[in-house]
Amino acid sequence: MAKKVLFINQEVDPYVAETHMSIMGRELPQKMQEAGFEIRTFMPKWGTINERRGQLHEVIRLSGMNLIIDDSDHPLIIKVASIPTTRQQIYFIDNDDYFNRRQMSTDEKGVEYTDNGERAIFFARGVLETVKKLRWQPDVIVCQGWVSAVVPFYIKTAYAEEPSFADSKVICAIYPSELKGSLGHNFKQCVEYREATPDKLTEYGDNFDFVELAKMAIDYSDGVVEAAEGVNAELIKYAEDKNKPLLCFPGDDFAEPYAKLINEVCPDED
Repeated sequence: MAKKVLFINQEVDPYVAETHMSIMGRELPQKMQEAGFEIRTFMPKWGTINERRGQLHEVIRLSGMNLIIDDSDHPLIIKVASIPTTRQQIYFIDNDDYFNRRQMSTDEKGVEYTDNGERAIFFARGVLETVKKLRWQPDVIVCQGWVSAVVPFYIKTAYAEEPSFADSKVICAIYPSELKGSLGHNFKQCVEYREATPDKLTEYGDNFDFVELAKMAIDYSDGVVEAAEGVNAELIKYAEDKNKPLLCFPGDDFAEPYAKLINEVCPDED
Protein backbone atom coordinates (compact mmCIF):
# COMPACT_ATOMS: atom_id res chain seq x y z
CA MET A 1 0.00 0.00 0.00
CA ALA A 2 1.32 3.44 -0.93
CA LYS A 3 2.52 5.61 1.95
CA LYS A 4 0.48 8.75 2.51
CA VAL A 5 2.52 11.97 2.67
CA LEU A 6 1.01 15.27 3.76
CA PHE A 7 2.85 18.38 2.55
CA ILE A 8 2.24 21.51 4.63
CA ASN A 9 3.77 24.33 2.61
CA GLN A 10 4.24 28.02 3.09
CA GLU A 11 4.57 28.67 -0.62
CA VAL A 12 3.49 26.84 -3.76
CA ASP A 13 4.24 28.06 -7.28
CA PRO A 14 2.26 29.34 -9.27
CA TYR A 15 0.07 30.80 -6.51
CA VAL A 16 2.85 32.99 -5.10
CA ALA A 17 6.00 34.50 -6.58
CA GLU A 18 8.60 32.04 -7.82
CA THR A 19 11.17 31.32 -5.11
CA HIS A 20 13.21 28.26 -4.22
CA MET A 21 10.63 27.42 -1.56
CA SER A 22 7.60 27.89 -3.82
CA ILE A 23 9.18 25.75 -6.54
CA MET A 24 9.86 23.03 -3.95
CA GLY A 25 6.27 23.47 -2.76
CA ARG A 26 5.12 22.48 -6.24
CA GLU A 27 7.79 20.02 -7.39
CA LEU A 28 8.44 18.02 -4.21
CA PRO A 29 4.86 16.69 -3.82
CA GLN A 30 4.71 16.07 -7.57
CA LYS A 31 7.93 14.06 -7.57
CA MET A 32 6.91 12.10 -4.47
CA GLN A 33 3.63 11.26 -6.20
CA GLU A 34 5.57 10.07 -9.23
CA ALA A 35 7.70 7.97 -6.85
CA GLY A 36 4.59 6.10 -5.72
CA PHE A 37 3.48 8.03 -2.64
CA GLU A 38 -0.11 9.20 -2.10
CA ILE A 39 -0.03 12.94 -1.38
CA ARG A 40 -2.08 15.87 -0.10
CA THR A 41 -0.86 19.48 -0.12
CA PHE A 42 -1.87 22.49 1.99
CA MET A 43 -0.81 26.15 2.06
CA PRO A 44 -2.20 29.43 3.45
CA LYS A 45 -4.50 31.51 1.24
CA TRP A 46 -2.25 34.56 1.37
CA GLY A 47 -3.97 37.82 0.49
CA THR A 48 -1.73 38.20 -2.56
CA ILE A 49 -3.24 35.11 -4.23
CA ASN A 50 -5.64 35.93 -7.06
CA GLU A 51 -8.57 33.57 -6.47
CA ARG A 52 -10.13 34.08 -9.89
CA ARG A 53 -6.90 33.52 -11.80
CA GLY A 54 -5.99 30.55 -9.62
CA GLN A 55 -9.55 29.18 -9.86
CA LEU A 56 -9.88 28.72 -6.11
CA HIS A 57 -13.27 27.78 -4.72
CA GLU A 58 -14.51 27.23 -1.19
CA VAL A 59 -15.18 23.71 0.05
CA ILE A 60 -18.32 24.27 2.11
CA ARG A 61 -18.31 20.83 3.76
CA LEU A 62 -14.81 21.48 5.17
CA SER A 63 -15.35 25.12 6.17
CA GLY A 64 -17.31 26.57 9.05
CA MET A 65 -15.31 25.54 12.12
CA ASN A 66 -14.17 28.19 14.59
CA LEU A 67 -10.69 27.95 16.12
CA ILE A 68 -10.14 29.72 19.44
CA ILE A 69 -6.73 31.39 19.76
CA ASP A 70 -5.92 33.67 22.67
CA ASP A 71 -9.63 33.62 23.71
CA SER A 72 -10.79 34.86 20.30
CA ASP A 73 -12.86 32.95 17.73
CA HIS A 74 -11.44 32.72 14.21
CA PRO A 75 -13.54 31.10 11.45
CA LEU A 76 -11.76 28.49 9.35
CA ILE A 77 -12.34 28.68 5.60
CA ILE A 78 -11.08 25.96 3.26
CA LYS A 79 -10.55 26.55 -0.45
CA VAL A 80 -9.18 24.28 -3.14
CA ALA A 81 -7.63 24.54 -6.59
CA SER A 82 -5.60 22.41 -8.97
CA ILE A 83 -2.29 23.31 -10.57
CA PRO A 84 -3.17 23.18 -14.30
CA THR A 85 0.10 21.66 -15.51
CA THR A 86 0.22 18.81 -12.98
CA ARG A 87 -3.42 18.50 -11.82
CA GLN A 88 -2.02 18.52 -8.30
CA GLN A 89 -4.77 19.56 -5.89
CA ILE A 90 -3.93 22.27 -3.34
CA TYR A 91 -5.96 22.96 -0.20
CA PHE A 92 -5.86 26.55 1.07
CA ILE A 93 -6.37 27.63 4.69
CA ASP A 94 -8.12 31.01 4.82
CA ASN A 95 -9.33 33.42 7.50
CA ASP A 96 -10.25 37.10 7.28
CA ASP A 97 -8.20 38.10 10.35
CA TYR A 98 -4.97 36.31 9.50
CA PHE A 99 -4.75 36.03 5.71
CA ASN A 100 -7.29 38.11 3.82
CA ARG A 101 -5.67 41.22 2.25
CA ARG A 102 -2.39 40.36 3.97
CA GLN A 103 0.95 39.26 2.55
CA MET A 104 3.17 36.47 3.86
CA SER A 105 5.36 37.71 6.69
CA THR A 106 5.49 41.49 6.10
CA ASP A 107 3.12 44.23 5.00
CA GLU A 108 3.50 46.36 1.87
CA LYS A 109 6.12 48.49 3.65
CA GLY A 110 8.21 45.49 4.63
CA VAL A 111 7.20 45.57 8.30
CA GLU A 112 6.68 42.14 9.87
CA TYR A 113 3.20 41.41 11.17
CA THR A 114 3.13 41.36 14.96
CA ASP A 115 0.77 38.37 14.99
CA ASN A 116 2.85 36.05 12.77
CA GLY A 117 2.97 33.60 15.67
CA GLU A 118 -0.82 33.46 15.88
CA ARG A 119 -1.03 33.08 12.11
CA ALA A 120 1.26 30.02 12.24
CA ILE A 121 -0.80 28.55 15.09
CA PHE A 122 -4.08 29.07 13.23
CA PHE A 123 -2.62 27.58 10.05
CA ALA A 124 -1.29 24.49 11.87
CA ARG A 125 -4.57 23.77 13.60
CA GLY A 126 -6.55 24.57 10.46
CA VAL A 127 -4.59 22.03 8.41
CA LEU A 128 -4.82 19.30 11.05
CA GLU A 129 -8.55 19.78 11.64
CA THR A 130 -9.18 19.68 7.89
CA VAL A 131 -7.16 16.48 7.44
CA LYS A 132 -9.28 14.91 10.20
CA LYS A 133 -12.44 15.90 8.30
CA LEU A 134 -11.01 14.34 5.14
CA ARG A 135 -10.62 11.05 7.09
CA TRP A 136 -7.13 10.74 5.66
CA GLN A 137 -4.31 9.36 7.81
CA PRO A 138 -0.88 10.57 6.72
CA ASP A 139 2.08 8.30 7.39
CA VAL A 140 4.51 11.20 7.03
CA ILE A 141 4.01 14.97 7.30
CA VAL A 142 6.53 17.27 5.57
CA CYS A 143 6.57 20.88 6.83
CA GLN A 144 8.13 23.68 4.76
CA GLY A 145 8.42 27.30 5.90
CA TRP A 146 7.97 29.16 9.19
CA VAL A 147 4.19 29.16 8.92
CA SER A 148 4.19 25.33 9.15
CA ALA A 149 6.66 25.11 12.03
CA VAL A 150 4.07 24.71 14.81
CA VAL A 151 2.75 21.49 13.23
CA PRO A 152 5.41 19.10 14.66
CA PHE A 153 4.71 20.35 18.20
CA TYR A 154 0.96 19.82 17.80
CA ILE A 155 1.35 16.39 16.19
CA LYS A 156 3.36 15.09 19.15
CA THR A 157 1.18 16.74 21.83
CA ALA A 158 -2.37 18.00 21.14
CA TYR A 159 -3.05 15.57 18.28
CA ALA A 160 -0.96 12.61 19.46
CA GLU A 161 -4.04 10.55 20.38
CA GLU A 162 -6.06 11.46 17.30
CA PRO A 163 -6.56 8.40 15.05
CA SER A 164 -5.61 10.52 12.02
CA PHE A 165 -2.15 11.31 13.41
CA ALA A 166 -1.35 8.74 16.11
CA ASP A 167 1.21 7.01 13.88
CA SER A 168 2.31 9.99 11.77
CA LYS A 169 6.00 10.83 11.46
CA VAL A 170 7.08 14.42 10.88
CA ILE A 171 9.86 15.92 8.75
CA CYS A 172 10.67 19.62 9.01
CA ALA A 173 12.47 21.32 6.14
CA ILE A 174 14.60 24.21 7.39
CA TYR A 175 15.09 27.22 5.10
CA PRO A 176 17.21 30.35 5.62
CA SER A 177 15.78 32.65 8.29
CA GLU A 178 12.60 34.21 6.92
CA LEU A 179 11.61 36.22 10.00
CA LYS A 180 13.78 38.86 11.63
CA GLY A 181 11.62 39.82 14.59
CA SER A 182 9.58 38.21 17.35
CA LEU A 183 6.53 36.03 16.82
CA GLY A 184 4.83 37.91 19.64
CA HIS A 185 5.41 38.07 23.38
CA ASN A 186 2.35 35.86 24.00
CA PHE A 187 3.29 33.05 21.58
CA LYS A 188 3.59 30.40 24.30
CA GLN A 189 0.14 31.26 25.64
CA CYS A 190 -1.47 31.38 22.19
CA VAL A 191 -0.10 27.96 21.22
CA GLU A 192 -1.87 26.28 24.15
CA TYR A 193 -4.37 23.65 23.02
CA ARG A 194 -5.20 20.37 24.75
CA GLU A 195 -1.85 18.76 25.69
CA ALA A 196 0.13 21.47 23.87
CA THR A 197 0.80 23.47 27.02
CA PRO A 198 3.19 26.41 27.60
CA ASP A 199 5.14 24.44 30.22
CA LYS A 200 6.42 22.21 27.42
CA LEU A 201 8.14 25.27 25.93
CA THR A 202 10.12 26.44 28.96
CA GLU A 203 13.48 25.54 27.37
CA TYR A 204 12.87 28.04 24.56
CA GLY A 205 13.35 31.78 24.94
CA ASP A 206 10.30 33.87 25.82
CA ASN A 207 11.06 36.14 22.88
CA PHE A 208 9.99 33.52 20.35
CA ASP A 209 11.77 34.28 17.08
CA PHE A 210 12.60 32.27 13.97
CA VAL A 211 15.46 30.37 15.64
CA GLU A 212 13.34 29.35 18.64
CA LEU A 213 10.51 28.35 16.31
CA ALA A 214 12.86 26.22 14.20
CA LYS A 215 14.35 24.57 17.29
CA MET A 216 10.86 23.65 18.45
CA ALA A 217 10.07 22.19 15.04
CA ILE A 218 13.29 20.15 15.08
CA ASP A 219 12.66 18.84 18.61
CA TYR A 220 9.23 17.51 17.72
CA SER A 221 10.16 16.15 14.28
CA ASP A 222 11.39 12.69 13.32
CA GLY A 223 13.63 13.96 10.53
CA VAL A 224 15.14 17.25 9.38
CA VAL A 225 16.05 18.63 5.95
CA GLU A 226 18.55 21.35 5.17
CA ALA A 227 16.22 22.54 2.44
CA ALA A 228 18.31 25.28 0.82
CA GLU A 229 21.71 26.88 0.76
CA GLY A 230 22.39 29.44 3.49
CA VAL A 231 20.47 27.72 6.30
CA ASN A 232 21.48 28.86 9.80
CA ALA A 233 24.43 26.62 10.74
CA GLU A 234 23.34 26.75 14.40
CA LEU A 235 20.09 25.00 13.49
CA ILE A 236 21.80 22.26 11.50
CA LYS A 237 24.17 21.62 14.41
CA TYR A 238 21.18 21.63 16.76
CA ALA A 239 19.54 18.87 14.68
CA GLU A 240 22.80 16.89 14.61
CA ASP A 241 23.20 17.20 18.39
CA LYS A 242 19.65 15.86 18.81
CA ASN A 243 20.60 12.84 16.65
CA LYS A 244 17.78 13.54 14.23
CA PRO A 245 17.96 11.89 10.78
CA LEU A 246 19.29 14.77 8.69
CA LEU A 247 19.20 15.30 4.94
CA CYS A 248 21.84 17.84 3.98
CA PHE A 249 20.98 20.15 1.10
CA PRO A 250 20.51 17.76 -1.84
CA GLY A 251 20.61 20.35 -4.64
CA ASP A 252 18.62 19.82 -7.81
CA ASP A 253 18.44 16.02 -7.60
CA PHE A 254 16.29 16.03 -4.50
CA ALA A 255 13.61 13.43 -5.31
CA GLU A 256 15.53 10.29 -4.34
CA PRO A 257 17.07 11.76 -1.14
CA TYR A 258 13.67 12.97 0.07
CA ALA A 259 12.05 9.62 -0.71
CA LYS A 260 14.87 7.89 1.18
CA LEU A 261 14.34 10.12 4.24
CA ILE A 262 10.58 9.53 4.15
CA ASN A 263 11.19 5.78 4.13
CA GLU A 264 13.80 6.12 6.88
CA VAL A 265 11.49 7.89 9.33
CA CYS A 266 8.58 5.64 8.32
CA PRO A 267 9.99 2.22 7.38
CA ASP A 268 7.88 -0.42 5.70
CA GLU A 269 6.23 -2.86 8.06
CA ASP A 270 7.53 -6.41 7.92
